[in-house]
Amino acid sequence: MILGAAGLLVWTVAFVRRSPSTPSAATAVVNRSPAPTKAVAALGRLEPAGDIRVLAAPITGIGGSPRITQLLVAEGDRVSAGQLLARFDNQDNQRAELNLIRTRISNLSRRLTIQQRDLGRYRKLASDGAFSAADLDVLEQRTLELQGQLLEARAALVKASTDLVNTELRAPMNGTVLRIHTRVGERPGDKGILELGASDRMEAIVEVYESDIDRVRLGQVATLTSENGGFSGNLTGRVSRISPQVRQRDVLSTDPTGDADARIVEVRVVLDPDDIARVRDLTGLKVIARLTP
Repeated sequence: MILGAAGLLVWTVAFVRRSPSTPSAATAVVNRSPAPTKAVAALGRLEPAGDIRVLAAPITGIGGSPRITQLLVAEGDRVSAGQLLARFDNQDNQRAELNLIRTRISNLSRRLTIQQRDLGRYRKLASDGAFSAADLDVLEQRTLELQGQLLEARAALVKASTDLVNTELRAPMNGTVLRIHTRVGERPGDKGILELGASDRMEAIVEVYESDIDRVRLGQVATLTSENGGFSGNLTGRVSRISPQVRQRDVLSTDPTGDADARIVEVRVVLDPDDIARVRDLTGLKVIARLTP
């Protein structure tokens, strides 16, 4: 069938109206902004940033520990390295032994001086034939014995001096006396005499849930508040160390519904110097840490 020009135009318009719209070649993309990283909140406790050392008593020759006769510090006292903290009951005996050894050394030194002078004189006489070689050998033997006794006495003096030092307890570092375990008249036990903490630098041991540890980084800013009002305001610090071990939590929340068996990673937050003085005497205080993303 042959259509005219008018018929062809009508058919073409009708086909275009019935044809579906052509889809766009580019697919629409919905731009979504990433969700902001949330801050990490965790419980922790304050501790000296340096070591907490348990100072023990020396062991005496019979395997026991001496009793404390004088305790010169109290809990909370700040001490400096080398400061005398306590004295033990074996100090007087050790001083007496030290004086006895010194006296023995003095006597042996005088005897040896005389013996060596005589030996030199008799050696000259023996070379001239006026003194027997056998008697000279006896004198030389006695001289060697005195020299040996003098060396032993000097070695005993070194040991006695060391033992005398151990009749006193001195601070190995600058710090604060955190706890005293042994009082005057008592013998130190397994817990030692006292605990000394280097509180010139303070830090918080923060227990971050294992599910949140991927949002914690070294150098991250942390804000600390007291859970029970131990100090006012906030403390500021930075993450200095992230433990490589996942373990069970130590710091328990006051919330009875909290999970005591939760797995955590220990994070250390060093406090800013301006905040250390505020909490230097609050070792063990529970805090709430907020780690800013």
